[in-house]
Amino acid sequence: MLITSGGNTLNAQEKQLLAYLRKLSQADAHALLRFAAYLAGETPDAVQTPATSAGSDSAAAEIPEPQLAERPENERVVDALKRLRASYPMLDTKKLLDKASTLVAQHVMFAKPAKDVIDEVEKLFAEAYDTFVRERRGR
Repeated sequence: MLITSGGNTLNAQEKQLLAYLRKLSQADAHALLRFAAYLAGETPDAVQTPATSAGSDSAAAEIPEPQLAERPENERVVDALKRLRASYPMLDTKKLLDKASTLVAQHVMFAKPAKDVIDEVEKLFAEAYDTFVRERRGR
């Protein structure tokens, strides 16, 4: 039997929520708690971040590093997108590809050089990764 600090037994829904919470990474558990605070009408910023909670040194260890593949000479824009998606599997590619499609259109429709477009797409992915890291660290 699970007992809360107030001496009340947890109901089935609370037990299920706790079971899910225990399966999550520290960063995902923090995101869930922030969402729960939002739904409860509280300020999500009031939720203790992994960086301020006990044992939070593992939060940084959970941030995956990109597996950067070398850029081939004369790479096509489409191949660059595939390479970058594989290099940054932790990123939400839907958001990135939406932004990248504008850059690809500049190449296809306006003959912007592939090298320049690929440089910008690489910068886009690198900036998205930096944002990902900051969010995972709770900053």
